Amino acid sequence: MEYPMNAQAVLRTLPFIVMAAVSLIDLLAGPTLGFLPLLTLGPTFASVSGSIRRTAVVGGIALAICLPLASYNSLLGTRQNNLTIATIIAITGASMLASRLRLRRERELANVRLIAEAAQRVLLRPVPRKANDLHVALSYTSAMAEAQIGGDLYEVVTMPNGVRLLIGDVQGKGLEAVETAAWVLGAFREAAYDEPELSRVGERLETSLDRHLSGETFVTAIIAEVQDGEISLLNCGHPAPLLLRGDGRICPAEPPEEGLPLGLASLGSAMPKPHRVPFGDGDRILFYTDGVIEARDEDGTFYPLPERARMLLATDPQTALDQLRADLLAHVGGPLQDDAAMLLLERRVSRVTP
Repeated sequence: MEYPMNAQAVLRTLPFIVMAAVSLIDLLAGPTLGFLPLLTLGPTFASVSGSIRRTAVVGGIALAICLPLASYNSLLGTRQNNLTIATIIAITGASMLASRLRLRRERELANVRLIAEAAQRVLLRPVPRKANDLHVALSYTSAMAEAQIGGDLYEVVTMPNGVRLLIGDVQGKGLEAVETAAWVLGAFREAAYDEPELSRVGERLETSLDRHLSGETFVTAIIAEVQDGEISLLNCGHPAPLLLRGDGRICPAEPPEEGLPLGLASLGSAMPKPHRVPFGDGDRILFYTDGVIEARDEDGTFYPLPERARMLLATDPQTALDQLRADLLAHVGGPLQDDAAMLLLERRVSRVTP
C-alpha cells in the first residue's frame, strides 16, 4: 500500500514516539500500573511501513528501553518482567514476518501496475497533436485502485478529407475490459478508413463486439467526424460532449435521440443516426468519459464540469486541459475512483496572407 509523503513521515516516526510516550508514562506512574508491555507497540507500528531490518531495530530498541526501566522499577528478574521481555521478542518476530509479507505484496502489486500501464500504453497509442486544421489535447488519469486497468479508450484518425475520432468507456474493469477495448479500437482503426459513412463505422464496431462479447458487457462511445466546418456525432449511450464556441458560449451537444451503448444490439434497438453540429474556426469541443462527471469530493458532490469548462477557453488546448485536470483532482482531494479520459479539439482554419 502506498501512502502520501506526509503520512509516510508520520508512520516512520510513530514507533519512536509511542515508545518514548510509554517510557515517560512508566517513569511517572511507577511499577504499580505496569506500562512496559506497551513497548510492543513500537515494532508493531514499525511493521506497517518499515523494512524487516527496521522492524528488528525498533524491537531491539524496545528491549533496550525495557531493561533499564525494569531495573528502575525493581522488576528486573521477576516473572512479570521476564514475561514482558518474552512478549517484546515474540511481537518483534511476528512484526518482522508481517513486514516481509507486506513488502512481498507491495512488490507484486508494483509489478502488476507496471504490466497494466504497459498494456494500456500499447493499447492507447499517442494521439496526433495536430490533425488537418484541428489541434488536439489529451488528458488520461488512471484510477490507481489496486492496479485495476480501466476500460476507457480513445483514438484519432486523420484522413485526406477529414478527421475521425472515437472515445468510449467499457463496462467494468480489469483484463476483460482491456480485451473489449482492444476489439473496439481495432475495429474502429480499420472501419475509419474503409467506411465512407459514419453510421457504417458504428455498425462495424457493433458487429465486432457482437462477435466477441458475451453476456451483458457493453461499451458507451461517441464516434465523431470533423469535415467541412461541422462535426458529425454518433452517440452510443455516452455522455454528450461540450461545445465551446469561439464567442464564449458553452452548450452540450446532446443527440436528438437516445442511443444504446455498443454491444446491446440484441435488445432490438436500431443503431442511432449521426447528428451534425456546426464547428467553425475558433470553436472547441470536449469529449470525456463518465469518470470525469462522476468524480466526487468528500461530501459526495459530483464534479461540476459544465461550470468549470469555462477555464478551457483561456489558453491553448493542452494547457487548458491540464488546468481542468488539476481542478478535477483538487475537487476529489485524492485518487480517482474511476479512470478519466478527456479529449479537447480546437478548430483553427489556416489563413494565407496574399
